[in-house]
Formats: sequence, C-alpha cells, structure tokens
Amino acid sequence: MISKRFILKRLLLLVPVLLGVATLVFAILHLSPGNPARVIAGQRASEEFVKQVERELGLNDPLYVQYGRFLVEAVQLDFGQSYSIRKGTPVTTVLKNKLPVTLEMAIYGQFFGILFGIPLGILSAVKQNTLTDHVTRVGALTGISVPIFWSGPLFILLFAQVLGVLPTSGRIATEYSVQRITGLVTLDSLLTTNFDAFFSAARHLMLPSLVIGIYSMALISRMMRSSMLEVVRQDYMRTARAKGQGEKITTLKHGFRNAMIPVITVIGIQFGSLLGGAVLTETVFGITGIGRLLVNAIQVGDYPVVQGTVLTFAFLFTLVNLGVDITYSYLDPRIEQ
Repeated sequence: MISKRFILKRLLLLVPVLLGVATLVFAILHLSPGNPARVIAGQRASEEFVKQVERELGLNDPLYVQYGRFLVEAVQLDFGQSYSIRKGTPVTTVLKNKLPVTLEMAIYGQFFGILFGIPLGILSAVKQNTLTDHVTRVGALTGISVPIFWSGPLFILLFAQVLGVLPTSGRIATEYSVQRITGLVTLDSLLTTNFDAFFSAARHLMLPSLVIGIYSMALISRMMRSSMLEVVRQDYMRTARAKGQGEKITTLKHGFRNAMIPVITVIGIQFGSLLGGAVLTETVFGITGIGRLLVNAIQVGDYPVVQGTVLTFAFLFTLVNLGVDITYSYLDPRIEQ
C-alpha cells in the first residue's frame, strides 16, 4: 500500500522543479535578441506605436516585476495571448487544441514500445547467447540507431505506397467528423460510439505511432534484457529453482517484478522524450501537434506560446516522474523508507 505521505512528499518536490524551469525559460527568452512589441506592431510600425505596445503589455516594467507577474499568471494557467501564431488567442486555448494531438501519438507509441519491448527483453535474457538472443539484440540496436526522418519515409513507402494498407498523413479521414470531448480523436470517437471514425483514426495513427515506438521498443528491450539477466542470477531465483519450481513460473513470478524497477525509469523518461521529440514525426506525417507549434513559435518570436509550451512539457515530465516514483514504491515498498 502506497502511503499518502510518500505521494505528498513527491508532489512537494515538483514545486522547485517547475519553478526552476519557469525561471530558466523566462531568463532565456528575455535575454534573447528581438523585441516582442516589434513583432506585434509589425516591422514597419513607428517607434511611438512600438513603445505604446510595450506599455500595454508591461514590457517596459522592471525585469523583476515582469518575472513576478509571469509566475503569478503561470500558476493561474494564464500564459497570455499569442503574438503571431494565432494573434489575440489565449495561449491556453492554443495548447488545448494542439497538446492532445501529440499526447495521443506519444501514448500509442509508448504502448507499442512496451507491448513489444518487454516480452522481447525477457525472451532475450532467458535465451541468452542463442540465435533468438542475437536476433533480438541486433533488432534493438537497429531500432535505436535508425533516425525518424529515415524510418518514417520508409514506413510510408512500404505500408502506404507498396502495400496500400495505411494512410500517409493526417489524424482521420476527411469524411468523418468527431465531437471533441478530450481532444484524443480515438477516445472521442469511442465515447460517441462512432466506430467507423475510430477505425479511421486508428489507421491514421498506426504509422506515426510505430515510427516513434520503434526507438522506445528497442530501448526498453535492451534495458529489460540487462535487468532480467542481473535478476536471474540472484540467490532467491536459484532457491526457487532448487525447490522444483518451473523456469517460466520462477521468471515471471519472482524475476519479472524486480527486473521491472529500472525499466520503469526508462519508460518514464522515454515517454517524456516522445512528447518533446515528436517534431520530426509530426513533420513527416503531416500532423500539427505541440512539437511543430513550438518550432513555429520560436521562429516567429511568439514568446507567450514558447513559454506556455515549454512549461507544459515540464509539467508533463514531472507528472510522469511522479508516476514512476509511485510505481517504484508499489514494486518495492522498501523505497518509501
């Protein structure tokens, strides 16, 4: 049983992390060249109009005043309004529209990584130094080495152009319309019992999820193999075998749970990486998510969108780390102590 004190302690530790990220983002953006007021007013605007915009936005206030205002507004989930991406639109509205796109793709990618990575890692450890082990290790090494901008077009060529079984871009076919509830198109289509739209969305998400899931699968597989090899040599595993317990039961009942502890760390970190590294995948498959939003905001100098996006990433990272810590304490109660 996980204690409430342990969870509360982990929640309190998230506060300084988020504060540090917010401070770093604020400092970098305000030290970078360029004037947000000039971006809003336009390159041909007069200096008087630019100064007026600065006064309206509070950009001429002392830096510590701007920093304090930024922290207060961030706590209230108010990141201001977009300067260029969607001018005049609150950043929270922009993020609300874009975040589920990347989140859905990352969830499915991690699902594929866990679904194939853990069994392959266990199989490779149990069959150490056999042909199965060698093939699995080579496959994992290939998955880690192949970049998305290379594997993505190859998947499109194979599954879309040659086999013609999967679409190449987008989230759902144009003939389907799904009522927005959560922003996750597959979940929303199920909630509204629109099964044709669900299958269309699942087919569209299959390729990008597989592409980003390959690296996750390879990393999880290698870590699972390494962890399982260390566990199977422990004394309690030898004792279980000496008592006449079958190899499969010994591995799954005694070894799997302990071997999962370091793997959970990789899964948590990798999920955060999938969120932050989805820019290439979104570009290759024509999906407009939060990754492409961040790149576009940086290019046009839309500071509120950059700040809001980075803080959203940081918040998701901390939530994932919290989930990892809770899972740790469930797998090994001694960690709470």
